[in-house]
Amino acid sequence: MIIENEIFNIKSSQDFESTALDIFQYQYKSIPIYKEFCDLLNCNYQSVKSIFDIPFLPIQFFKSHIISDAKNSNKIFSSSGTTGSVLSKHYIANINLYKESFTNAFNQFFGNPNEYVILALLPSYLEREGSSLVYMVNELIDKSENPESGFYLNNTDELIEKLNKLEALGKKTLLLGVSYALLDLIEKQSFQLKHTTIMETGGMKGRRKEMIKEELHTVLKKGFGLSTIHSEYGMTELLSQAYSTGEGVYKCPPWMKVLTRDSEDALSLINGKTGGINVIDLANYHSCSFIATQDLGKVNDDESFEILGRFDVSDIRGCNLMVQ
Repeated sequence: MIIENEIFNIKSSQDFESTALDIFQYQYKSIPIYKEFCDLLNCNYQSVKSIFDIPFLPIQFFKSHIISDAKNSNKIFSSSGTTGSVLSKHYIANINLYKESFTNAFNQFFGNPNEYVILALLPSYLEREGSSLVYMVNELIDKSENPESGFYLNNTDELIEKLNKLEALGKKTLLLGVSYALLDLIEKQSFQLKHTTIMETGGMKGRRKEMIKEELHTVLKKGFGLSTIHSEYGMTELLSQAYSTGEGVYKCPPWMKVLTRDSEDALSLINGKTGGINVIDLANYHSCSFIATQDLGKVNDDESFEILGRFDVSDIRGCNLMVQ
């Protein structure tokens, strides 16, 4: 499809806006639940002339509806959750869009994966089926083309041995880990890393008390002997990721954009203060590119953003028009 070919060639804000508006028109006509949602908001799709006019679909719809333009999906990603909870499902019509998205973003922020030994400490994700994060990291490990790269589940002693070995050899290494597992690791042994980048992917998954980013990063920096901790911002419902290379400030690849909405009025966008995070992810071409998340954050003048917490209530206020 012509629009699909444009997604990863965006060079300017004008390119982004033009492609986003084209995708909105396509998704309004092709995704029945999104059309119904827009119609309930009395949004005349023909009058949408700016990305600021586009309705953002509450993320909970991925739990209650199949959001896809295709009759068949070649992959289904599902969220993590507690026993008995309803999981989000993202029906993927074209897995190559996801591969292209995370590969291009990684190259943009970190360089070619083959420059690294890539290690992954993602126990809660490996213990279940359908994790988009595990899929991405597995592909990046393959692209690293390094026999030292690999996943770790509960074998932290082996991981400690591997990190120490790679440090001694001066190998450029990237360790991606879920937050609670990284904390478990540094409780077992502290490090003074010089050749390793630590990237936390968020989430205590009920294993530890939740911590604000600043507190988490302070503990991780001390435990790993580093001055900065990197972060990945992604989720089951998105096919793109934003990255922070320190201080909890994230930047998006060119085909992704974060806006903030008023936490009391979900249909009003705000600037320069804390609000609900809305994401435009153009790689979500076959599902919905305009998502109102349950995260709270702030967008900076340079379009970087910070995640400051989550909504306390399960439904996003003002956005639950159709959630049953």
